[in-house]
Amino acid sequence: QVQLVESGGGLVQAGGSLRLSCAASGRTFGSYCMAWFRQAPGKEREFVSAISWSDARTSYADSVKGRFTISRNNAKNTVYLQMNSLKPEDTAVYYCAAGGAGGSYFPPRRYDYWGQGTQVTVSS
Repeated sequence: QVQLVESGGGLVQAGGSLRLSCAASGRTFGSYCMAWFRQAPGKEREFVSAISWSDARTSYADSVKGRFTISRNNAKNTVYLQMNSLKPEDTAVYYCAAGGAGGSYFPPRRYDYWGQGTQVTVSS
């Protein structure tokens, strides 16, 4: 199986930046998609961004487009989420996810593996 470990969360002021990392270990497939989701207290888990492992196609939620950038390092089996111009509404636990290629990026159910999450808190 695949293990995913997130890091890079923390406390920042509004307007600040953070970079999250997700390191994958175990068996992986070149056709896999990796994604970031987030979940705030009292809210459903929501899609943030995704990247196709093989061709680096990306997708972003409207709420983060233009502020967040997803990228990958194939050699390190790591995906990153650069978060700029952070807002208090970005406060959430951020989860890394991995799943097979094909289909929509958006439904959480399409992802087979999940990390433990990393807390991002943006103060106002």
